[in-house]
Amino acid sequence: MVFKTMLVSAECKRLMRRESLLFARDYEKHFLEGETKPRHIGEPYLLHHAETNRGVLLIHGLMAAPEEVREWADFLHLQGYTVYAPRLAGHGTSAFDLAQRSYSDWVDSVNRGWVILKTCCEQIVVAGFSTGAGLALHQALTRPESYAAVISISAPLKFKSISSCFAEQLDRWNSFLSSMGIKCLRRDFVANYPDNPHINYHRCPVRSIVQVKALMKKVYKTLPALSIPALIIQATNDPKVAGESGRRIYDRIASTDKTYHDVCFNLHGIVRGEITHDVFAEAAAFLNRLVWR
Repeated sequence: MVFKTMLVSAECKRLMRRESLLFARDYEKHFLEGETKPRHIGEPYLLHHAETNRGVLLIHGLMAAPEEVREWADFLHLQGYTVYAPRLAGHGTSAFDLAQRSYSDWVDSVNRGWVILKTCCEQIVVAGFSTGAGLALHQALTRPESYAAVISISAPLKFKSISSCFAEQLDRWNSFLSSMGIKCLRRDFVANYPDNPHINYHRCPVRSIVQVKALMKKVYKTLPALSIPALIIQATNDPKVAGESGRRIYDRIASTDKTYHDVCFNLHGIVRGEITHDVFAEAAAFLNRLVWR
């Protein structure tokens, strides 16, 4: 198949500038010494490949930033895809900023990313890691006509931490204390011990855990309706997401056009470092098998 050259249009550049300005505004507003990372960590980016009409919308995880999926983005770009990595609202700034966001804000960030990528690609795959994988599945379920396929890596269907089990109760308690004007007893954040401390926040808003769980509950409920090709990848010894999460997601998808892959690894972050050889190879094989329109 011969592809026409897909140029970066004036509209794409305008939309990218808008995202950059939005990030700059949020970065300045929510900058917190000792927590906020260097600006390049949170900056959304487009890796344009002029000789293709195929793109990948690549979504990072909770408390992270577009830099988290940079190695994956570079790999896909070398494989011949245009890649856009959006910045989810509340990320790349501070945990305080994130605490004020809902998963609908993250969906809006992803939707704007699709609009950008569509200016230079005719066919798009949506892919994500961790919470980004949950958002990718959400896109595949709510906007199947917009995507050729979906790739989900380590979607957090079930967390392992004790704090996540009581997140809803703690969030309601925090809200009650706020209504009473009591601040000293609130517990708005829990500690986070990230695989990539130069990228991720070191504290997680309790409200964000509640939002991720609400997102995944909605995704899980509607998974039987997923109609586009799907690749599900899960680390078997993931210390943050229960190992059975990936298999449960895969089994619930009614479509037969689905693939599952286990990764034997004992860290949550499997889209950076040496383990990516296995992960990215599986993703590349899946993309190569797709019947593109």
